[in-house]
Amino acid sequence: MRTLLILLAASTLQAQTLTQLAPPQIQRDASGTVTLTGENVLYTINEADPIAKSNPYLAPISLPGGGVVKARAFSPDRKTMSEVASTSFEPLTGQKPLPSTVVAVTQDRSWPQYDWKKRHELTSAAMKRIQPQILFIGDSITHFFGGDKFDSYALRGQQTWGEFYEPRKAGNLGFGWDKTENVLWRLQHGAIDGISPKLVVMMIGTNNSGTCEAADIAAGITAIVAELNKRLPQSKILLLGIFPRGEKPGPQREKLAAVNQIIAKLDGTPNVTFLDIGAKFLTPEGLITKDIMPDFLHPNEIGYRIWAEAIEPTVKKLME
Repeated sequence: MRTLLILLAASTLQAQTLTQLAPPQIQRDASGTVTLTGENVLYTINEADPIAKSNPYLAPISLPGGGVVKARAFSPDRKTMSEVASTSFEPLTGQKPLPSTVVAVTQDRSWPQYDWKKRHELTSAAMKRIQPQILFIGDSITHFFGGDKFDSYALRGQQTWGEFYEPRKAGNLGFGWDKTENVLWRLQHGAIDGISPKLVVMMIGTNNSGTCEAADIAAGITAIVAELNKRLPQSKILLLGIFPRGEKPGPQREKLAAVNQIIAKLDGTPNVTFLDIGAKFLTPEGLITKDIMPDFLHPNEIGYRIWAEAIEPTVKKLME
């Protein structure tokens, strides 16, 4: 009986936690733009219920291709949440469903280890101040390379960064856990406003590889390249093939190689040079070793030097 009472009490407390906040309102206008109304709203577009590490709602979502939007209101500490609000939208006339990789959204997968929104605000302001001549864009592999620190993550290639890129007024727009759709959101919401670098070095897509098909990942990368050309028409783009990951060859590496085959076709399109340096990180047997990538994904100082040295001839040429 006592156990039953405890379970009932816990259930009641959970119900109070869930109903304490009003669920957000979800609306879509005639252009396909979705607006969420509520306090501290987190949302998803993949049919999963929002949790404390879901996407923070910071701006309207462009969804002309339709989809399911789910949202919850959260307390500031994200310990209290509302019931789920959910709305399914059909594609607008003449539109078709789009892969998640090209629908610009936010993310907070490392919350509370680092605040994605805060990093976006700080780095956007820093880029305007620095006026970088070379700009790196990517996920945690880029995030951990070097440059100014805006969060608690350790920078693992700072010596190499200082040698190769600080003299060139480099900027780092790598964000841990970013997928293609998160980079798209940042570019569309101020990350590169007011700057005009000579060169953008970009690598993104490894975080999409667990759930997305190669063609969809490549579509996301292609969309980012188009966004860069739109917003930075004078900048050249060095598009890097996604680095191999995992100690040994396997399905995930094969998927990344398939992505690289597709995006290699962007080489020679306006402003774009494609370069795949992945083999530089492998032994003759195709292995990744811990003395280069301790977790078989993120380089250490040795790995970052391999990266910098491998792209340097191309960087020099493109920055002439």
